[in-house]
Amino acid sequence: RKGLADAGSQGANKIALFEDLLDSQTLVVTAGRSQLRVNDNYFEFRADSDFLWLVGHGVEDAVLVMRPVAGGHDATLYITPPARPGNPSFHADANHGELWVGPLAGTVEVAAALGIDVRPVTELPDVRLPGDVLIAGAAVVARGSGRALEGKVRSPLLARVLSELRQIKDAWEIAQLRQANLDTIDGFAAVRREIPQAIERGGERWLQGTFDRHARTVGQAPGYTTIIGAGAHAPILHWVRADGEVRPDELLLLDMGVELRSGYTADVTRTIPAGGTFSAAQRQVHDLVERSHRAGLAAVQPGRLWADFHAACMEVLAEGLSDWGMLPVSVDEALSEKGQHHRRYIVCGVGHHLGLDVHDCDSSRYETYLGGTLQTGMALTVEPGLYFHAWDETVPPELRGIGVRLEDDLIVTETVHEVISDALPIDAAGIEAWMRSNAGK
Repeated sequence: RKGLADAGSQGANKIALFEDLLDSQTLVVTAGRSQLRVNDNYFEFRADSDFLWLVGHGVEDAVLVMRPVAGGHDATLYITPPARPGNPSFHADANHGELWVGPLAGTVEVAAALGIDVRPVTELPDVRLPGDVLIAGAAVVARGSGRALEGKVRSPLLARVLSELRQIKDAWEIAQLRQANLDTIDGFAAVRREIPQAIERGGERWLQGTFDRHARTVGQAPGYTTIIGAGAHAPILHWVRADGEVRPDELLLLDMGVELRSGYTADVTRTIPAGGTFSAAQRQVHDLVERSHRAGLAAVQPGRLWADFHAACMEVLAEGLSDWGMLPVSVDEALSEKGQHHRRYIVCGVGHHLGLDVHDCDSSRYETYLGGTLQTGMALTVEPGLYFHAWDETVPPELRGIGVRLEDDLIVTETVHEVISDALPIDAAGIEAWMRSNAGK
């Protein structure tokens, strides 16, 4: 709630709507905790996005309790205080002992930063929570909260309300997404400079590490596991293994996004020729995906159906595949509900909400998301692609092993939309020129 208030009047409006929808309910939202990786070593912590949206700061093991009062809700944040010198856990707790992890903010510091009541999570089991308490947030709740939340059921209603409120971004959130995109575009340039090294030695893993290092330097982390697909790996939708070679005559599919310290992330994809120039077959596929992408962008307008840009992308792809003789039926039959023959080569969707999660607002109702309309302030991606696997004998031999995706981040404006990732070109000639720019720098 403090985070929303910092966002200005639009954030205050969200608070009012949130409290109006759930004005008589006691609400509990958990941040989660880092998961054990091995022995006494933990994966890096990232707070649940609903918790982060309400609180404005990720605190491990934290539980936010919002009790209904006259005029709204009274919030208390329960956290696990750091174990400082003199506390037995200073030596024993590898996750909270400052001997192990360094200085951490305690209840006093967190309360001062967030402007809300903050107490140790050990006090939460003594708090009386009503039987109809609504719970959302991470699946793993704080250590000390088990008895208080035992038998309580996670609330689809609260998850839905939070998800739908997050669909419309305010000015502060949009500014965060703009910055995440600027930082991501710089990360693409960093990866481009390292392609010769990846070809010589290091392969996909070298490029993945290059972007991840950049993301951790300028932001908090990559917003999702960085996808680097070279050659026959490019058609694999989420190729995060990144253990293949990079060859100069192959395409590189780069799906990457920087997550800022606020938690907001970019999600951008470009498919580039590792050697700097598209072959005729590679360009043929890329040009069709580009036409599909432009058709999808043109369909993003306030008041239009969410499904419109999906349909626009698919129509262009189906027509192109038909022109290449790759559809066993007519374009109309392929595009029909019972047809979908073109989907053999694009089995995924072509866009999603974007924000604190790379696939944001996922608990929304169908009628407000996939079956809904685009609204001013929504942030989303448009990302058509074609994925021709090397083993697929329905694909002409010269196209097998080619995967192309183009993905941009958009903000729906009052009239049309704004592409906030447009500093990266989407046409083949522009990408080749981008590959040549600042070479070696």
